[in-house]
Amino acid sequence: MTSRVALVTGGTGGIGTAICKRLAQAGHRVATNYRNEGKARAWAEAMREEGFGFTLVRGDVSSPDEAATMVRQVEEALGPIDILVNNAGITRDATFHRMSPEQWTEVINTNLNSCFNVTRAVIEGMRERKWGRIVQISSINGQKGQYGQANYAAAKAGMHGFTISLAQENAKLGITVNTVSPGYIGTDMVMAVPEPVREKIIAQIPTGRLGTPEEIAYAVAFFVAEEAAWITGANLAANGGQYMGW
Repeated sequence: MTSRVALVTGGTGGIGTAICKRLAQAGHRVATNYRNEGKARAWAEAMREEGFGFTLVRGDVSSPDEAATMVRQVEEALGPIDILVNNAGITRDATFHRMSPEQWTEVINTNLNSCFNVTRAVIEGMRERKWGRIVQISSINGQKGQYGQANYAAAKAGMHGFTISLAQENAKLGITVNTVSPGYIGTDMVMAVPEPVREKIIAQIPTGRLGTPEEIAYAVAFFVAEEAAWITGANLAANGGQYMGW
């Protein structure tokens, strides 16, 4: 396995943490960004106790300037970035007729515009080296929509449109671009939902359970493998059968 440099945005969250660990276990040098220094330090210490040494760089991915600075700092510390996982995301839920411009813009900036900001900062290096793996972490709700999430669903659907266009532009240069669309995963955020609501969600999932962050990390590891060079522009739905398309 060739050791490469991987940047995972939003790596201190539940799914992000699992992705960072999986890529490190595959032999890659992994970096992630943070905005809250206290939370980042606590996370880094917890990871060290588990035997992981990740590189943390401050950076708001919704800002083009901060994203470019973040990428530069990662590359100065670890070397050229060959693997990028655009995982950073937030929610600002509200029915559309009550949604504020700020709720719309914050989600679009963090979930979708961040893909441009971070990828733009790494793509030229990947093209020069003729190798790269880019993975967007989208969502089942980008495929089927969700009540109260017009902003989130629009951003997540846009991520795959970004994927398939970028995949076409870079396929001949050894760069693959793919999407993973998780369903409901047993992260702290989902587990904080009242149990009756959570039970209704699980009842809609054919496998009868929530997914795990590790299962999403496995999907990412599949796409970034050397052997996945012929798979690009794909969307892998990892949702327990809750939404099935082709």
